[in-house]
Amino acid sequence: MNKQVKNVYEGTLDAKGIRIAITCARFNEFFVSKLLEGAVDAIVRHGGKTEDIDIAWVPGSYEIPIAVQKFLSTKKYDAVIALGVVIQGATPHASLIGSEVSKCMAQLSLNSGIPVINGVISANDIEQAIERSGTKAGNKGSDAAKTAIEMVNLIRAMPGK
Repeated sequence: MNKQVKNVYEGTLDAKGIRIAITCARFNEFFVSKLLEGAVDAIVRHGGKTEDIDIAWVPGSYEIPIAVQKFLSTKKYDAVIALGVVIQGATPHASLIGSEVSKCMAQLSLNSGIPVINGVISANDIEQAIERSGTKAGNKGSDAAKTAIEMVNLIRAMPGK
């Protein structure tokens, strides 16, 4: 941080009073449920309450954007988190889904002005999915929740509406 700059804005990891919606893909639910556990745990550990968290389950990662859009349209949430696991197979199908979902998440966030955190894992194989949903590589659901909390607080700290 440059001490000569007068206005520097940063988010904090304080979830108190923050309402978060989480959209989860049921496809690869074994992994997604671990991501969800990590996300909820991170929110609660940082002062959030479970009653301030709403969760929607959709069939697969491709269906996440429409549920995220629905959550955003209510204007009840300070952030929305998308959780899913797309595992690459023999065809480029997984790459296409991951790319499209990522683009949609970014566009929804920009259009709404509400942080939409993309916690959809694109894994090359089952081992990578295991690593990212709670073992060696940590829990990417927890990471997504912490990002959501920090972004909400950053936006609240910044000037403008």
